[in-house]
Amino acid sequence: MYIRLLGACLLALVGCMSAHAAKPKGYSWQPLFDGKTLDGWRASEAPGSFEVRDGAIVVRGPRSHLFYVGAVQSHDFRDFELQLEVMTKPGANSGVYFHTAWQDEGWPAKGYEVQVNNSQSDPKRTGGLYAVEDNYQAPAKDDVWFTLRIRVEGRRVRTFVDDKQIVDYTQPEHPERPADMSGRVLSSGTFALQAHDPDSEVHYRNIKVRPLP
Repeated sequence: MYIRLLGACLLALVGCMSAHAAKPKGYSWQPLFDGKTLDGWRASEAPGSFEVRDGAIVVRGPRSHLFYVGAVQSHDFRDFELQLEVMTKPGANSGVYFHTAWQDEGWPAKGYEVQVNNSQSDPKRTGGLYAVEDNYQAPAKDDVWFTLRIRVEGRRVRTFVDDKQIVDYTQPEHPERPADMSGRVLSSGTFALQAHDPDSEVHYRNIKVRPLP
């Protein structure tokens, strides 16, 4: 009886260890920004709009986009959770793109933009999916760090600010988009930070991603 019970316990332990070992690596957080340099990132038409200061990427200057081109997932993400700490300055407008791709200039033609804007004249506020599922109430204040989290699973996109859900959007099987936004659909791709205009200053730090299996 004792030996039989011991054997059952050992089998259960081995099963638990095997399940743990088989846990997908996608569940672990991986940093995208080292806090010191822009290694792994590439800026488009106006590289001077981005600099690293006090452990953060400071975005201010003419229109430009800073694309992640690093080694994590070969900078190609489909299902994931992205988390950033963000601080907007008064009157700032920026955004975080996902499922996008490098382009030399212009607003990214591919992927979705998660708006970052708590007080600028554009009424679309932080956490909304720009021009798809907009948010019109600022969920955070200027000059205060907040956490922005984006989770994409299949056709479902959710955004959170300080763990408060802002958007829960499921893309239709055949989404209708205007011609100038035909690329605003789910696929796969990289991330990009937006420099919107010279009067907009936004800081990003502790940028990390958790690929989902």
